[in-house]
Amino acid sequence: MQKIEKITGHQLGLVLFTFIISTIILSLPGLMVMFAKQDAWLSVIPSITTGLLSIWVMTALANRYPGLTIIQYSSKILGKWLGTMLGLYYIYFWFVSISVMTIQHTVFINTLLLPKSPSLVGSSTLLLLSSVVVISGIEAIGRCTEFHTPLYLIFVIPLFLLMVGEADPGQIKPILAEGLLPVLQGAVIPSGAFMNQIFILGWLIPYLNHPEKARKVSLIALLGISVFIFIVVLLTIMVLGPLTGKLNYSFLSVIQYIGIQGSFERLEAIAVSMWVLGYFTKVSVSLFILCLSISQIFSMRNYRDIVYPTALLSLIGSIWIFKNSSELLSYLTFIYPSSGFLTQSLIPLFLLLIDSIKSRVGNSLHQ
Repeated sequence: MQKIEKITGHQLGLVLFTFIISTIILSLPGLMVMFAKQDAWLSVIPSITTGLLSIWVMTALANRYPGLTIIQYSSKILGKWLGTMLGLYYIYFWFVSISVMTIQHTVFINTLLLPKSPSLVGSSTLLLLSSVVVISGIEAIGRCTEFHTPLYLIFVIPLFLLMVGEADPGQIKPILAEGLLPVLQGAVIPSGAFMNQIFILGWLIPYLNHPEKARKVSLIALLGISVFIFIVVLLTIMVLGPLTGKLNYSFLSVIQYIGIQGSFERLEAIAVSMWVLGYFTKVSVSLFILCLSISQIFSMRNYRDIVYPTALLSLIGSIWIFKNSSELLSYLTFIYPSSGFLTQSLIPLFLLLIDSIKSRVGNSLHQ
């Protein structure tokens, strides 16, 4: 590990916020309304529990193995072979994740902005820029996020104000008309798709200049994420109503709608700016984690040596992984929430349980 690389608690909080928000702000309301209908805004509340669980688990493990990533302390908990197998699984997971992120970015840009541009151009540009900042180190990623996350908020807060003028509170009625079950079903998607992604702490806490602040910073970031998503989902439903669940990018449709109805036009340019800024952070952090994991599993001296080859493989993966946008949507709606919950919440929880059992057994044997 490059010990000289450090990020501040402030930067870590912004990385968590942007990493999670970037991929779901435009599409999440529609996915949640598919299950919870007009009560989708309530689904944000139970989904917070998985975020709290992830924070507790990842910070507890980091406190037990200071300075080590989840790749490194997995071998200490499970043994060399099982730990290595888990590390290889996480390498596969992050490779697939980056490929999915890249194709998501390409589909969005081609659909909204550049329909005649080859998809390879958008994908390769994103991965190239992300590779440059990853080679510069985690400090560069933190500073980039520190710069453009405020820009992200400057873009989105005026949109919220415009949306309030078009919102109809009657669209969220009747509340709990079908009981709690649809609300809980709607909570599965945000739980798997963004709350569990807090498990990136397993790779970032060792780079925090004050690791003891990790839990506090993460809880503040989770609160900000939850409030942000709550507002987005609520306002989207209040503007679009039942139409929300039929649109792939429902929040984008709201932005376009208020642009037509109000004094401002072509507001989707703001949505594109938000998407690109957020995705740059998400792909950069993911590529950093993937390269760091590979270097630690195979005992490489420096993860920077494999950044460009890994980015190239991810580019190939983004072309190969899905045949069309329908397969991508099905994956995000039905497969990723469950696989994400297993990978990002359950496996770290099992690591903590196994480590606790080993500690208790070891203590009892020494008594």
